[in-house]
Amino acid sequence: MLGEYPIKGRRAAEISASVEAAVAAGELGPGQLLPPMRELASALGVNPNTVAAAYRTLRERGVIETDGRRGSRVRSKPATTGREFLRVEVPEGVRDAAAGNPDTALLPPLAPAFAWAAAQGDREPVLYGHDPLEPELGRRARAELDADGVPAGPVAVASGSLDAIERVLAAHVRPGDTVAVEDPGWGSLLDLVPALGLRAVPVGVDDDGPLPDQVRRALEAGARALIVTDRAQNPTGAAVGAARARALRAVLRAHPGTLLVEDDHGHGIVDLPLHPLAGVTRHWAFVRSVAKAYGPDLRFAVLTGDEVTLDRVRGRQRLGPGWVSRITQRAVLRLWTDGAVDARAVAEAYGSRRGALITALAQRGVEARGRSGMNVWIPVPDETGAVARLLQAGWAVAPGARFRIEAPPGIRITVSTLGREEVGPLADAVASAVRVGGARGYV
Repeated sequence: MLGEYPIKGRRAAEISASVEAAVAAGELGPGQLLPPMRELASALGVNPNTVAAAYRTLRERGVIETDGRRGSRVRSKPATTGREFLRVEVPEGVRDAAAGNPDTALLPPLAPAFAWAAAQGDREPVLYGHDPLEPELGRRARAELDADGVPAGPVAVASGSLDAIERVLAAHVRPGDTVAVEDPGWGSLLDLVPALGLRAVPVGVDDDGPLPDQVRRALEAGARALIVTDRAQNPTGAAVGAARARALRAVLRAHPGTLLVEDDHGHGIVDLPLHPLAGVTRHWAFVRSVAKAYGPDLRFAVLTGDEVTLDRVRGRQRLGPGWVSRITQRAVLRLWTDGAVDARAVAEAYGSRRGALITALAQRGVEARGRSGMNVWIPVPDETGAVARLLQAGWAVAPGARFRIEAPPGIRITVSTLGREEVGPLADAVASAVRVGGARGYV
């Protein structure tokens, strides 16, 4: 025991387990401040680095939050709560720019495609033992991957990109292994990694994607896998350009045992070319979801990769759900063959809304990022205050805590449904919100 803190242990794993057990038992409550690392190290008779490692593990598992000089606190949500729940409740009358959803007006109607697919299923029922992949969908997906320079490999389908990424990780890495992830990055992925018992190592991101030097350091430190978003990175809008792709491939070439997972998040909604990284490591996977262009409820993603990885993914899938509904596969294929989505028009719509907001913010002296996709990322000195003040001004935005590990505070604004007449008022509200207050983070 340490006064009011029921913390004990001599090793980092023992200290972190002690804190987690205390949180689970209610002995350490939500928001409770933990002792400074040096103070705890002195009380336990261990090196401060041991406590630092324990606190790092607790952060990665979502048990505590650290906010610079303000110290470390027990998260206000349970350790099992995903970052998706670090959201702002949107009161009636407040404009929602936080949800991250596509513009439904740009999504295609699904009824005709599913009616056609169901009719096909009536004529040719899919039964146990049949091919889990719709053959024509596989051929078309592979042809598009070939055209984009993605290396040759078998094709499979999964229930969305997160499902695909989880299956790929499970095929190669084991609990305790380290995975390099983008920071800021996709909140659901940042939840998935510790949920699988893996350790997340943050890698900084600029408008061209992951920073090569930070990727190199992560791999040299023992990271077994690297997850990269190729386009429309959530939340920053980063897109890997040609020069950055060459630099990252050079880093990966020096670490051929790395599992590379690429998420082409912006497929179908961006007009920037793809610069894939795959092909320089022994094991890799490339994932494309239809959520942003065709509808989140389809829960459908295509993936390819090296033979070993895809064989493991498909083998494990057979022992779980078996396959992704061939009716859904046929419906997606019909949407593709009918040209149900004009990707260029969708990219132009999102690009114009994103560009208008970034320009308006720049005119007001506010830095903002958003090279591609549906979101704009705005660094702020006081995340909590900015979110609260914008809510008071009638705008709900996403707190950056949902998307970051060590990255500085920020807010994410989804522009997918932003009207031209809303740009100015929103920019005014943001400029006012980020210029007030101190330097607190979102807790």
